[in-house]
Amino acid sequence: MQFENQKYRDTVFRMLFNDKSRLLELYNAINGTNYTNMDDLTITTLEGSTYLNMKNDVSFLIDFELNMFEHQSTVCPNIPLRDLYYVASTYIELIPVKKTYRDSLIKIPAPKFIVFYNGMADVPDKVTYKLSDMYEKPIKDNSLELIVAMYNINAGHSAQLLEACQTLKGYSIFVSKVRKYIKEAKDAYNLSHETPLHIIKKEDIEKKIISDAVSKAIDECIAEDILKDFFLANRQEVIDMGLFGYTVEGHMQELQDESFEKGVEKGVEKGIKQGIEKGADTISDLYAWLVAAGRNEDMQRAFTDKDFRAKLLTEYKETSPIQ
Repeated sequence: MQFENQKYRDTVFRMLFNDKSRLLELYNAINGTNYTNMDDLTITTLEGSTYLNMKNDVSFLIDFELNMFEHQSTVCPNIPLRDLYYVASTYIELIPVKKTYRDSLIKIPAPKFIVFYNGMADVPDKVTYKLSDMYEKPIKDNSLELIVAMYNINAGHSAQLLEACQTLKGYSIFVSKVRKYIKEAKDAYNLSHETPLHIIKKEDIEKKIISDAVSKAIDECIAEDILKDFFLANRQEVIDMGLFGYTVEGHMQELQDESFEKGVEKGVEKGIKQGIEKGADTISDLYAWLVAAGRNEDMQRAFTDKDFRAKLLTEYKETSPIQ
C-alpha cells in the first residue's frame, strides 16, 4: 500500500503527552505522586534535530529524573537498545561531551524508561525488558544495564494506572473505538465482495475505512466527554495522524512474530514474504531502525518500492550487522 508523500511528524500519543499538564498527570499516575506545578517539568523530547537524528515519543525532566516514555502498538523486545540511543542523545543535549573531561564529578538526572503498549497481542499488564537480555554472550559482572517497564493499556489491563490518568484512559478508549470501527467496516466489505480487502489491497478503500473510523471514534469520544477539548481543538490533525498511523500499525503488525496472533494469517505483502532473505524479522527490524532514526519518508517509500527496500536493507545490515 502506498502512502501520501508527507513527512510524518507526530502521533496522537505524542501530541497528547507533549502537553505539560497531561504529562504531569501521567507521571503522577505512574509514580503515585501529586505534582501540580507544571514549571517543575521540563520537556526534553527529541525532535530529530541532533546530529544523531533521534526522535522519541516523550521525554522530560522532573525532580532530578529523566523520564523517557514510549508508546508501542507492536511487541518489540528491542526497546532497551532504542532507549539507550535515546537517552545517550538526550544526555548529549543536556551535557556537552567536552564537559565530561572535567576533573570534578558531574551530576546527571537518573533515567527511567516506560513503554505504554496498546497493540493487539495478548500480553500481561506489565512486562519488563532488559538490555542484558539482548547480549549475545551473557556476562557475570554486567557493566551496562537498562531496564524498561512496559504497561499494557488496553481495556481490561492496568486498571489502576488508567483510573489514575484519565488522559491515558481516554487515549486507550479512543484507540479501541477506532479499531472496532475499522474491523466492522472491513468485515462489512468482505461480506459484500468476493475478494477480501486484505487480498486486493485497495488503497483508496482502506484509507476511507480508516479515515471514517477515526472520525466516528472522535465524534463518539466528544459525545461521551472523552478527551473532548483535545478532539475539538485537533480533530483534522488527529484524523490525518490516524490515517497514517493506523495504516503503518497494521503493516508493522503483519511483520510481527505470528505466535502473538496465534497463527492468524495477516496477508503480508508477497514481495516482503518471499523476496527478503532474512524474512519478516529483518524487515521489522529495518522499519524500527528507520523510525528510530527519524527516516519516516524512507519507511513509507520502502513499503511499496522493492528496489528501494533492498537498498535500505543493505544499508541497515552494514550499520547493524545481522547475525
